[in-house]
Amino acid sequence: MVLTKEYRICMPMTVEEYRIGQLYMIARHSFEQSSNGEGVEVIANEQVNDEINGVGQFTEKRIHLSSHLPYWIQSITPKIFYVTEKAWNYYPYTITEYTCSFIPKFSISIQTRYEDNNGTTENCLGLTQDELESREVDFMDIAFDEIKPHHYKESEDPKLFKSEKSGRGPLAEGWRDTEKPIMCCYKVVNAKFEVWGLQTKVEDYVQVAIREILLLGHRQAFTWMDEWFNMSIEDVRNYEKDMQAKTNIKVQSALEESEKKDADSKKSSQPPTPKSPKSPTTPSAESKSWFSWS
Repeated sequence: MVLTKEYRICMPMTVEEYRIGQLYMIARHSFEQSSNGEGVEVIANEQVNDEINGVGQFTEKRIHLSSHLPYWIQSITPKIFYVTEKAWNYYPYTITEYTCSFIPKFSISIQTRYEDNNGTTENCLGLTQDELESREVDFMDIAFDEIKPHHYKESEDPKLFKSEKSGRGPLAEGWRDTEKPIMCCYKVVNAKFEVWGLQTKVEDYVQVAIREILLLGHRQAFTWMDEWFNMSIEDVRNYEKDMQAKTNIKVQSALEESEKKDADSKKSSQPPTPKSPKSPTTPSAESKSWFSWS
């Protein structure tokens, strides 16, 4: 059985404000996370028209992440390893799918809807009765849910942050019942890994990773509010295009340099010594993720 979870993430803003913040944050985050041939490469970004959902935006991205894998997996994966993200944005409804270039039986699908409430809609995404019975609902609190110490930044703590432009924050205990405005991201996440003996373990791991990334991303979306608060949809679309172009150049240049180094190393009679893996107990302060926070 595919593991299904519904995450409900409240934010102290309106659905329309969140739309601006979402686009800004994804574009900026993709650029900042792209280095050394890894990061997010935008393949397509174009308008689409759906009979049910109307006019929307389709994006396709390649998320290069070989060094983010366990060391033993790095040794058997090709350098061109990447995750493909396809997203259909019919705001306030979106569909996102992730597939893997090296593991064809692995996939993640996400349906999201945004509403101006504090998470009170019981079947926001129109799940079937069977889906409702099998799902797990997880209310996420961007201010008080714990994050790993190496991810913590005082400037990104919703319990401490106060927006100069909107006057919102800091968030106190019980803020989801008192803050106005308030909105909620309803996300139904299906993780599928069809390999006997590993399915449950891998799907559980993926859900834990997704939750952590969503929590960190939405903390940033709020605490970086003053950087996007006065943008219009046209402003943020222009910012998005500019950052996507810069990100693609950054990733492609690094990939070409990496390929050149690989070619040079093959000419040497002495095989290169592999780098020691980083200890899982001492992650870097700027730990990266491949999953889009939104």
